[in-house]
Amino acid sequence: MGKLADLAAQRFGMDVDVAEVEAGPGHDTLTTLLSHRTHRRFLDDPVAEEALNLLYACALSAPGKSDLQQIAIIRIRDPDKRRAIADLMPQMAWIGTCPVFLLFCGDSRRIRKLGQLRGHDFANDHLDAFLNAAVDTALVMQNFITAAEAAGLGCCPISVVRNHIDRIAEITNLPDHVFPVAGMCLGRPSHPGFTSTRLPPEMVVHTDQYDDSQLSAQIDAYDRRRDGIYHIPPEKYRMMAEYGTPEFYGWSEDKTRQVSVRERDDLAAYLRCHGFCLD
Repeated sequence: MGKLADLAAQRFGMDVDVAEVEAGPGHDTLTTLLSHRTHRRFLDDPVAEEALNLLYACALSAPGKSDLQQIAIIRIRDPDKRRAIADLMPQMAWIGTCPVFLLFCGDSRRIRKLGQLRGHDFANDHLDAFLNAAVDTALVMQNFITAAEAAGLGCCPISVVRNHIDRIAEITNLPDHVFPVAGMCLGRPSHPGFTSTRLPPEMVVHTDQYDDSQLSAQIDAYDRRRDGIYHIPPEKYRMMAEYGTPEFYGWSEDKTRQVSVRERDDLAAYLRCHGFCLD
């Protein structure tokens, strides 16, 4: 197998029939994508301003809905603000220790203000306005991560900021129609991290129509394959009091336990309170 096929096999824990690409910029990009790892431990080395500017430029080159550019990035430099954010999530020490911490936000405010400046009504005040800004932000975040990894840096997205959305908004002075999507830790990794085994393409890519008729067998195979690469230790089992100890604790057991706990049910209320119509 070639290098890309090897990386794909590492990603999925199984051989995947992928094309090989000749060495060059395209090959390097594909290698970066297939090699993605989340990093939570960083060296103390600062990230140069010009390097950050390059990452911003790459991030903001992402595609976006109708070129509306509904994204805001807030860099948290004030030590008191960083500490206040880190204190909300003490289980994630890397928020306070990473060289750079950013907040990626959906921004539907700018285009509305521009409409006022140009004398045009904003006629799309419905759920899709929120969704467009959220998707644009996710695309920009992914470009940022890919650019950072290509530059030898590592990232850790922090979705848990939405668990504390009111306080995060207060700390960063977010106005109406601007909402946090995720935080982002950035720095030079101090450890290599590990490759998370993903669901295989055959489970995710459908032809002509959605089909999950083989889900049970496919997920059992995936759970076992993933467990052979990374076994979840008993001390990391979730909600033992509620669900007990199963004979086999794989990815699907872990994740279905995770989502059985209700969280972030105040998000819609926050968005409505800050100007969004979600109808």
